Amino acid sequence: MGVISRRTLFAGSAAGAAAVLLPAGRAAAEPGSAGSCASYRAEYHFTVPDQWKNDPQRPVWIDGEYHYYYLYNADYTTGVVGTAWRLATSSDLVTFTDRGVAVPKNTTPNGDVWSGCAVVDTDDTAGFGAGAVVVLATMSPHDGDADQAQYLYYSTDGGRAFTHHGTEPVLPNPGVRDFRDPKVIRDEERGRWVMTLAENNKVGFYHSADLKSWTYVSGFVKDGIGVLECPDLFRLTASDGTVKWLLGVSANGKGSGLPNTYAYWTGSFDGTAFTADAAEPQWLDHGWDWYGAVTFEKRGPDGRLDEGARYAIGWLNNWDYAGITPTIDCDGFNGTDSVVREVTLKRASSGAYYLASQPVGALDSYVSRTVRLGDLSVTGTRVLDYTGIAYEVTCEIRWDQLLGAGVQVRRSPDGGRHVDAGVYGDYAFLNRRGTVNPDSTGRWQESRSPFDRSPGRVRLRILVDRTSVEMFVDDGRYVHSSEVFPYLIDTGLALFSIEGTAVFENVVIREFTL
Repeated sequence: MGVISRRTLFAGSAAGAAAVLLPAGRAAAEPGSAGSCASYRAEYHFTVPDQWKNDPQRPVWIDGEYHYYYLYNADYTTGVVGTAWRLATSSDLVTFTDRGVAVPKNTTPNGDVWSGCAVVDTDDTAGFGAGAVVVLATMSPHDGDADQAQYLYYSTDGGRAFTHHGTEPVLPNPGVRDFRDPKVIRDEERGRWVMTLAENNKVGFYHSADLKSWTYVSGFVKDGIGVLECPDLFRLTASDGTVKWLLGVSANGKGSGLPNTYAYWTGSFDGTAFTADAAEPQWLDHGWDWYGAVTFEKRGPDGRLDEGARYAIGWLNNWDYAGITPTIDCDGFNGTDSVVREVTLKRASSGAYYLASQPVGALDSYVSRTVRLGDLSVTGTRVLDYTGIAYEVTCEIRWDQLLGAGVQVRRSPDGGRHVDAGVYGDYAFLNRRGTVNPDSTGRWQESRSPFDRSPGRVRLRILVDRTSVEMFVDDGRYVHSSEVFPYLIDTGLALFSIEGTAVFENVVIREFTL
């Protein structure tokens, strides 16, 4: 075993170079071999049936199940751009039934359909009938920045098929760039609808009585994290009874050394304006690939709303390299989502509130195999007697004195390739440099989040699938999600410690069959 340094730990076959790019048609082959192409489709994550997907649209509860819409391009492999909304339904948010295209593209002069939201109009405020499902979505007739506007579609069959409400926008562009991604909630207290809209460095707030006519009422401005996209506004009750409003956006903070995922603020909302508790956002994921994420209501089997929890799902990709994936060569698709997560509001020792995430509880119902390895002492590297490409590993790591510790997943037979997840010094990390991944620049290899090592312990829960790794640190206080493309022969698993001995307590591996 021996003690290993941080430099050699992450060197792998990359040896300090940029990402290893996968040759087309060689997804399952060992490097240098003539192996045939095999499936890279995820075992237990949502994937598009064919072609392309990107942004998730906020799932809505209709007739006892969640309706999950997402942006879909049936013409991806022909080079034709443009998205429709495709629908999948689920009762447990682990398994989904494909329902085909719900909001079609290119059926009006306004072209394809971008991100937005669906709402159930229980009280028939829009005049399409009580219970009609109404979609507000961005369209751009000339596929540009200055003509983005918000259009309305409606469904009277429970959200399966939608009809456009004319060809004029319900919220025209006032002559600005980046005017998109409407997200609508119902303000029952004041009897109106509230929309949040992404407007470059601002989230705009709008009111409407009927979902058709909208009035601007306020804005929330944030610079320094790129163009704001996919805004999100909701309320949660913490375990201590405190109620907070949260405003979220997808944002690119890479230029400032921040994530490129979902930024959020806790605060208050008076029906018109949002006031943040702090100027700087927190981040719901610290990895490289959890973009366009949405949160949505948690409901029980009887439809009852849980005010203390919410669900979230994100696109496991990044616009910096969205087209680089072996799945299109071997499986004919490009589009994978994170597992659905349950999000709760918690209070830190500082007094500030934050969102904690855990994989959706229903995933437990799909465990097909459990391997319990107990407590393991590690000095340097310890290769485990386990192999797999899709699983979950959990443990609690304890130590008296060391610099770092963690888990190597998708490890190659010779130990040269692997993905590393753990803690080092004052941060937690997920590092993909040692395996095949889509970042050709070599800059976005290791993601980091704060970590307090003084207690001498950390809990890790790591979800591994064919093209992704998601790490949950200390009950989901921090999460890292990154896209990876390990060779399918890389099935090993190892534990490591750096400059000291660590005890990995209650090491458990679970596999899932859907």
